Amino acid sequence: MFEFEIFETVNILGLLLGLAFGMVAQKKQFCFSGSIKDYILTKSTKRASSVIMAMIVAIIATSIVSTQFEIDLTDTRYYKENINYFAIIFGGILFGIGMMIADGCSNRHLIKFGQGDSKSLITIIFIAIFAFGTTKGLLSGILNPFINNPTLIEWSSYLENTTMNMYIVLAVLVVLLLVFTRGLKRIFTLVDGFIIGLIVAAAWYITGYIGSESMERIIEANGVSFVYPTGKSLELFMYYQVNEFSFEISLLLGVMLGAFAMSFLNKQYSFGCTSNQNINRVKYNMIGGALMGIGGILSIGCTVGQGLTGLSTLAFASFVAIFSIFVSAYVTSIILNKYDKLPMCFIFEWKDDTPPDYQI
Repeated sequence: MFEFEIFETVNILGLLLGLAFGMVAQKKQFCFSGSIKDYILTKSTKRASSVIMAMIVAIIATSIVSTQFEIDLTDTRYYKENINYFAIIFGGILFGIGMMIADGCSNRHLIKFGQGDSKSLITIIFIAIFAFGTTKGLLSGILNPFINNPTLIEWSSYLENTTMNMYIVLAVLVVLLLVFTRGLKRIFTLVDGFIIGLIVAAAWYITGYIGSESMERIIEANGVSFVYPTGKSLELFMYYQVNEFSFEISLLLGVMLGAFAMSFLNKQYSFGCTSNQNINRVKYNMIGGALMGIGGILSIGCTVGQGLTGLSTLAFASFVAIFSIFVSAYVTSIILNKYDKLPMCFIFEWKDDTPPDYQI
């Protein structure tokens, strides 16, 4: 009945993947930054375990997909030539600080906005503006001498952006998962992490295999990421004549729609944060969004773009990026908590017989 061009099929599948991501993430409140906050405030490891599960599944599933369908992951942006680790680390630090200040990373604010938190729209807009500005705007002229600095690139070349050993990486992640869950029984409850890991691999299949057959448009192999696509969405909104609807934008739109739809079925999380800390939420959202927009471009991805998609390729640079994000976010959360600026909106704990150890 309907005949679509390949790029249109890819966009539709991107929308469907986004819907699935948004619904799952809203149902379980999947969040990298939230997992750090949970541990700082209550020592809860539930959401952190979901993140680790997503990493494990994304790596295994992506390995299977790339091998089965001959997708060369070394041709993706995560293995870009003339890599500058100094820019990646600096970007990761900025992103980590920003996501804790704004109370959520880029994908988290898409979910929060979808379920009704209007202040998250401020963060999304600022991520888009500063991501676009860093890529093509005023900030591009300021940061390009740093990003493309020959000396820093030469120093970075001494540490090759190699493909990490999958078995070693998985072994480390499995150990972390066992430490966080404190038992095998809890692992089987991490359905959100399992599904999101599969979504990352599905994105590689759609763009890297189905998209490779496109004759109308060039579709680059890509997974799930949110910072650069947020900037591209802003560009499409303003300059639709010279832009085009893409897989990444379709996926981002799907995430918001999926979270919106699920919020009617999953009403246990109120619209917005219920904490009563004395925080200027709008100011924090603006600053955090700006830092994430810049940092996400410099580090070639966000917590999902590097922490799941990039890591699924086993690129060493992706490990550097996500480690930088984690360290800066953890330090920032400690500082914010010291000044009572780390909001506790909801408590996420294991639903089993083990008594929770809340230390708010």
